[in-house]
Amino acid sequence: MSALVLQTSFLGDMILTTPLIERLSRIGAVHVVATPANAAILANHPAVTSVIVFDKRGADRGLAGLRRVVRAARATGATAAYLAQGSMRTASIAWLAGIPERVGFDTSPGRLLYTRRVRYQRSWHHAQRLYSLGDGAATGDAVHPPALRPSLHPSVADHAQADALLSSHGVQRGDRLVALAPGSVWATKRWPSYDALAAALIAPLAGTPSVRLIVLGAAADGPLADAIADAVLAAGGLPVIDATGKLSMLGSAALLERVRVLVTNDSAPLHLASAANTPTVALFGPTIPGFGFGPLADHHAIVQQALGCRPCGAHGPRTCPLGHWDCMRTLTVPSVVDAIRDLAAHDVTRQGA
Repeated sequence: MSALVLQTSFLGDMILTTPLIERLSRIGAVHVVATPANAAILANHPAVTSVIVFDKRGADRGLAGLRRVVRAARATGATAAYLAQGSMRTASIAWLAGIPERVGFDTSPGRLLYTRRVRYQRSWHHAQRLYSLGDGAATGDAVHPPALRPSLHPSVADHAQADALLSSHGVQRGDRLVALAPGSVWATKRWPSYDALAAALIAPLAGTPSVRLIVLGAAADGPLADAIADAVLAAGGLPVIDATGKLSMLGSAALLERVRVLVTNDSAPLHLASAANTPTVALFGPTIPGFGFGPLADHHAIVQQALGCRPCGAHGPRTCPLGHWDCMRTLTVPSVVDAIRDLAAHDVTRQGA
């Protein structure tokens, strides 16, 4: 058997697809159709035979690009396609490529082109939902595992990139690192108090030189990192390590393997931390963990407010529909500090730390 997995959604979705990919790899080759960003996150993954890059918003936009991807999908010789991203476009790729078995969720827009529809279990974590697409394959799994964690495989070069960044800021092996990921593509998901949190963390950590704060994110998150760095400087803490835009995604995953606790919004770093098994404090506002995208690290905490207006969208709107943004604005710094302390109390030894 050879399988084709199509996942052209957000980066977090691709990370959460890796348990399905690993499951299918037990019975044959697994080829993956992915966006350029998602393709990069699969580098070095032992369960992935090949990646077909589908730049659906760039070079592959239009019929010519679709035909190229269809030809590449057909060339894999896959006998089954798993539509982890369920648009009509991805379903059309599998259908036009002549793949005889096409499996996807019964709620997907492309379901009319599927040969088998799997029930979309709204109460499950999305990693488990995606894993269930493989239920009809002879993978030898009698039941779903009690817990699923995604997997990524940073290379030696990815680890070297992370190590070089930390070394340039004087970090040594054994230093305790706390990471903050203040960004998100969706504005209402961004907790506005990371700078205050950083200042609050510095006070109880003062006098412990081995504790350092790191800010993770894309280059566009640089201003958020600057605000955090200014707050820490004003509080008399050690200089913040600004990693925004300075690491590849797998480089960020490698760095998270050395981090003691990550504080993050409902965004990609949360899923990177799940793959690295980094203790995670996840802040939820307009969205809720019940959508299936909560943390999967062994040790994690969720900080959120019980409000009647939550959730207000699958991804979180650009602005609060009611104008108050209480879901994020009223998340208190002490509640997040308490969550960090609770996780740190586990004294989890990080790999490579």
